[in-house]
Amino acid sequence: MTVPFVLLLLGAMAAATAPRLLARADWPEREPVLALWVWQCVVAAVLLCCVLAMALTASAAWVAVRGHVFAFAPHGVVDAYGLPGYGPWAGVLAALLACGGAWTAAMLTREVRAARARQRQRRADLLVRAPRLPGEGLGLDLPADQRLVVLESGRPDAWWLAGAHPQLVITTAALRRLKGRQLDAVLAHEQGHARARHDVLLHCAGALAAGFPQVPVFAGFRNQVHRLVELAADDIASRRFGRLTTALALVELNEDRGVFGPSPMPLAQMPGRVNRLLDPGPRLSRAHRARVTALATLVPVIPLLVAFGPGLRALA
Repeated sequence: MTVPFVLLLLGAMAAATAPRLLARADWPEREPVLALWVWQCVVAAVLLCCVLAMALTASAAWVAVRGHVFAFAPHGVVDAYGLPGYGPWAGVLAALLACGGAWTAAMLTREVRAARARQRQRRADLLVRAPRLPGEGLGLDLPADQRLVVLESGRPDAWWLAGAHPQLVITTAALRRLKGRQLDAVLAHEQGHARARHDVLLHCAGALAAGFPQVPVFAGFRNQVHRLVELAADDIASRRFGRLTTALALVELNEDRGVFGPSPMPLAQMPGRVNRLLDPGPRLSRAHRARVTALATLVPVIPLLVAFGPGLRALA
């Protein structure tokens, strides 16, 4: 059972060490999009380790599974893995990993259903507070990130409402408070969330952390992804309308909420976001970003090389 144990060891090492290394690094705040990519690659590598280990141990324990896993493998590849020598623990380990996979699927399903329920409720509340006029459609002829709804409210706010018919929502108080390009910056921020499909990333991170709260990489992924997607959207807005304009727009929208004093997460991140826009750190060089991107992309490849290594050596 050398290959499955190596895969599980690699997955455990990545799950334990990657969050610490990323927490110590000072560049993720300056490069949030790159940091999101690194997190996704690490999480994908951990999940790949578990899936590949499950496939190999299940193949060793049950001939029927082996026939499906190695259905297209050339002659001699199956023998290279020494599956009959894995012993009786192969079935137990495969069952445990399969239970983990089923639990992950259940948590993801629950997260998606809960998100859809929240979206339906918010959309119903929005329809009550801002009903469509006779003859008014859903704006389906417009791009998804350009469907705008103005909501009568004394609280300045703007948000992206995902779902089958996504919409941008902004309150009348925000329209009164935001001046000129500040309004454009807020809309660009929300459009950045929509175009990058940050809602999907948040759902996946939430499902993994809810299913396995004791796994550091999943808990860290959930905690960091909320912060990083906001920083990434801030950068999208600031590149189009300037850092000062974007920072002032954030202040105008949030100063009445008391977020610039002691406040709960994620509102406590607001002062840091404003300071980051007003006093940005130097970005990584293009070559440095390319190296980090390439190294992160290689992380999920390592489990594949370990899993396919015996078969490749047999073919050579």
